[in-house]
Amino acid sequence: MLPEKTQGKVLQETGEAVGLGSKGKGGEIQKVSMKVGNKIFLPEYGGTKVVLDDKEYFLFRDGDVLRST
Repeated sequence: MLPEKTQGKVLQETGEAVGLGSKGKGGEIQKVSMKVGNKIFLPEYGGTKVVLDDKEYFLFRDGDVLRST
């Protein structure tokens, strides 16, 4: 276990967009596990920042996102 001070925060957000998925080793598409509107948990650090129409978005890999029930 890590002390609380060394653990990163987890952010809860709502998914705004979802890609088709990623290509597997054989070229097949592996679908994304979430849908637009799902409540999701994101790590405090990571993702790729993208700015569109003066609004910031962060892109995360499917494996970095935890879906809330």
